[in-house]
This record gives sequence, structure tokens and C-alpha cells, in this order.
Amino acid sequence: MQHNVLILDFGSQYTQLIARRVRELNIFCEIFPFNNFPTDLSPYKAVILGGSPFSVRAEDAPHPDLSQIRGKLPMLAVCYGAQYLAHFSGGEVAASNTREYGRANLSFIKEDEIFFEGVSENSQVWMSHSDSIKALPTNGVKLASTHDVEFAAYKIEGETTYAIQYHPEVFHSTDGAKMLENFLVKIAEVPQTFTPNAFVQDMVAELKEKLQDDKVVLGLSGGVDSTVAAVLLNQAIGKNLYCIFVNNGLLRKNEFQNVLDQYKGMGLNVKGVDAGDRFLSELAGISDPETKRKTIGRVFIEVFDDESKIIEDVKWLAQGTIYPDVIESVSVKGPSATIKSHHNVGGLPDYMKLKIVEPLRMLFKDEVRRVGASLGIDPELLGRHPFPGPGLSIRILGDITPEKVQILQDVDAVFIDGLKSWGLYDKVWQAGAILLPVNSVGVMGDERTYEKVIALRAVESTDGMTADWVHLPYEFLMKISNDIINKVKGVNRVVYDISSKPPATIEWE
Repeated sequence: MQHNVLILDFGSQYTQLIARRVRELNIFCEIFPFNNFPTDLSPYKAVILGGSPFSVRAEDAPHPDLSQIRGKLPMLAVCYGAQYLAHFSGGEVAASNTREYGRANLSFIKEDEIFFEGVSENSQVWMSHSDSIKALPTNGVKLASTHDVEFAAYKIEGETTYAIQYHPEVFHSTDGAKMLENFLVKIAEVPQTFTPNAFVQDMVAELKEKLQDDKVVLGLSGGVDSTVAAVLLNQAIGKNLYCIFVNNGLLRKNEFQNVLDQYKGMGLNVKGVDAGDRFLSELAGISDPETKRKTIGRVFIEVFDDESKIIEDVKWLAQGTIYPDVIESVSVKGPSATIKSHHNVGGLPDYMKLKIVEPLRMLFKDEVRRVGASLGIDPELLGRHPFPGPGLSIRILGDITPEKVQILQDVDAVFIDGLKSWGLYDKVWQAGAILLPVNSVGVMGDERTYEKVIALRAVESTDGMTADWVHLPYEFLMKISNDIINKVKGVNRVVYDISSKPPATIEWE
């Protein structure tokens, strides 16, 4: 992965969006906490400083050592980064009279600046800060202003250092992608070589070198991530790959057999293991979402430990971990807070002697799909909605019982089959049903009922880092609601979730 861009995370929830925009330019990038980034910077061609919820004037504000970066590598400082450079380099940052948040328009752009090539005056940008730069740092040159912010963008003479007080990565910054392209491609001269075919070629070579003749066991889920990981590993090590598909008792209706059938003819060595009773027994009485996730992760590892011992001399456990899993599981002072734990992030327990290999660890979901397409994987499989590793356990709020699982499997089947029959499935990024821990009063025939409530969730997204609810047709929602209540015993009310991410997550737990 040569020609990297290093992104330093100061805690902004927009940091992942910066990475997405850079990747869209076919440029590979990595996110690191501001206080724990690589000491060897030789692989990097440019650095981006992200935003932060902190004020640079606060005592506990993130304070990175940039001595090995500034003036040595092209650097773009965004929002907090721009204020940080000003505050600690001879400029002045002060509290704004009013919080500058939301849409603004550039009212001045310095002529003949490469950073603003193709960007017109009055271009809309997105502000998100309560401080503002009142004086530029030493050798700072103003590049752009808005009506309310004089120093919306600046550069530092004698360095390839640029700084902006707005967020170019968000959709609301109309020419934000163009500015990032100008900086990375025209100013920093980073080659645009990060393509699906290049990734496959590099990763297969890397896997061959790392794994040699070792045996690898891989957990297949039937989803996009594990399937693409399996095909990559199969290309690298062939018969030394042993795929295991575990039924944790929390899959969709009939999914265990359907997935096993799906892999026939793909040339993969797949074994199905039905461990549903084991998982449900371990989950009995547990209501806390994090405890559910960790319990499933532990049992998942235990099942794999049992199965790997059957195969002689297995050295590696392969996982379909992708970059959002890694990012959302990071928790350090300052950078983005932990949203939730992921069952396949964080290593293995000491008793398990397998090493981990994660071919997709640095890819976002849409990138995984493009890699899968370059590998010739069936488009229908690649278009499958994401499904959480903990399965239906995090769509059953409260404790897990076999009866609740049965209800939700039946409801989910009605919903997903309905999306497909109405031609809506491919217009939705992810959809599912949630069994709520409340009963509601209803009337069926002439009798009073007191039964379960179901929430339906359908979102559109690119990679799951942000998402918005889908405006499904009222006629469809009416039909699905009627079908669920009439066909699934124990449910008498259906609601539709119209929350976006953020502030809500896609899953309810």
C-alpha cells in the first residue's frame, strides 16, 4: 500500500468521512490517533489533520508533536487542525461571538491558487466550530474568506502547508472533493493508484508471502465481507484454506442451509457447524447489549477453537474485519469515541494458538464490493445487505429466548421478501426488523390482545459510517405491516424507524 495519506484523528466524527473522500480519489489513506501515529513516515506522501470537539484553547486539548511532519510532508489542516497551527505558531484563536456551524459561502478566494482551481467564489462550505482564527500564524497567507470568517483558508509560506476552517469532506461543502483533489493530486502529487485490481494483486501477493504453506481457517457468514476474504485467500493459498460457516442460532430464517447452498460451485472448502443451541444457552438471561456482543464473540471463538483442532496443524484464523469495524472499536483519549465493540476486532484469547489474518481490514464496505466484483463474485451476493455479526441478538432488545428468535426470523422474512418482491431491495443499503421489549394493546376479531411491537428499519448509506432512513412507499409499509401482524403470531403492532445516523446507529443495540 505505497503512496499513503496519513490522517490524524483528533476526535471528530467527520474523520472517517475524510478517509472516504480520499479513497474515492483512488488514493490509499489510514487514520491514526493524534497521540499514537507511526514513527516511520517514509510510506506517507501527505498528512491531513482532522477536526475535533475540543477547543485549542482548552488545557486538555489534543497537542500532537508535528516536528517530523510539518515542513517535511505536504499537510492539510482541517478545522481544529487549522486553529491548532494558528494558535501554536504565532497566530491567535479566540471564541466566536456566535457558534459558526452550518452552511457558509466563500466570499473571497485568492487568485491563482492551485488549492482553489475549479472552485468558484460563493462556493458553499460547511462550518463546525465555536472558535475562530483572529490572526494568522507566522508566514501565514490568507487564501479564502466567508462573510463571517475572514481566515476561512490560509497557507504557510516556505512550507507545503494548507489550512481550512471548514469541512471539505461533508456533502454540504459543494466543492470539498475538488479541494481535496487539488491538494492531494496537484500539490502533494500523490499517485492515484489505489484501485480494486491493484488491491487484489497486492493483497494476494502479501497473503502468499505471509502464509506460505500454512493452513488457515476462515469463518464464513454468507455476507459480502467474509466471502470476498475467502475468495482472496483461496487465490493465495488454495487447498490450505478451510472455511467454516457457524449457525449461531441468530441467523435469518433458513439462512444456514441457504448459505451453504450458495457456496456450492465457488470452489471453496466449506463446512457447516450448527451451534445454535450452544449460543442461545450462553445468552440466556443476558439483556445488556455489550454483554451480548462479547458473549457471542467468546462463543464464536470457542466454536472455532473446537473446529480448528479437528484440522491438523492450522496456524491462522482469517476474519472478514473491515475498516469501519476497526475505527469504531478504537478508544483513546481524544480520538473518536468507541461506539460499540465488534466481535471480530481485538485479537484472540491466550488459550487459542491461532494467529489472525484480515485481508479486508483496511477497506470500507463499498470498496469490498468493488474488490469482489473484480474477483468475479456473483453480483447478487455482492449486493446482499450487511448483516451484523451478532445476528438477531442485537435486534431483539432485552434477553434472548428461542421464542423471540422465531418471531423475529418470521417477521424479518416477511420484510426482506417484501422488499425484493416490490423491487426495493437494491434501493436500500441495509434493512431489518427489531423486536421491542414492550407489549401493546390491540384488537383482533372481537378480542383484546397484548402482544409484541416490531420496528422496521431501512437505511441508505455508502459504508455504514453515516446513514439516512429510506422513504419507503406508504403502500409498501401498509402491506408489510398487515402481512406481519396477520402471519406472525405474537405481534400486533408495527412501527417504522425514521432516525438517521448520527445521532442514531443503524442497529438498535
